[in-house]
Amino acid sequence: MSKRRDTLLFFHHPTCSTCKQAARWLAEHDVAVAAHPIATTPPTASQIEDAITRSGLPLKRFFNTSGQSYRGGGWADKVDGLSLREASEALAADGMLIKRPLLIGHDVVLVGFKPDAYAAALG
Repeated sequence: MSKRRDTLLFFHHPTCSTCKQAARWLAEHDVAVAAHPIATTPPTASQIEDAITRSGLPLKRFFNTSGQSYRGGGWADKVDGLSLREASEALAADGMLIKRPLLIGHDVVLVGFKPDAYAAALG
């Protein structure tokens, strides 16, 4: 059972098997989330910029590098030259560019789903 009192933002794609696994883990551990379909309700550029900054992860980790939007948009050639603001705006403009699931709280940012990382961050 989670000791968290805040509700986390959970950006997911409803048909993504990894997102379903993450949602199941969150439910099993009583972690309260506000779920947002990433394609129709992506995080804002400000939320993404804040998440990237707080996570300490490289920009590229926030991009869904195996997705159609990434491949079709030629992002492999662009992403390394983007500023934090440019990357945040691009990700906010097309939620399918974002690696999912994306979980954001006041003291946590998790990109993708690894049970061990969720357990360590969310207890």
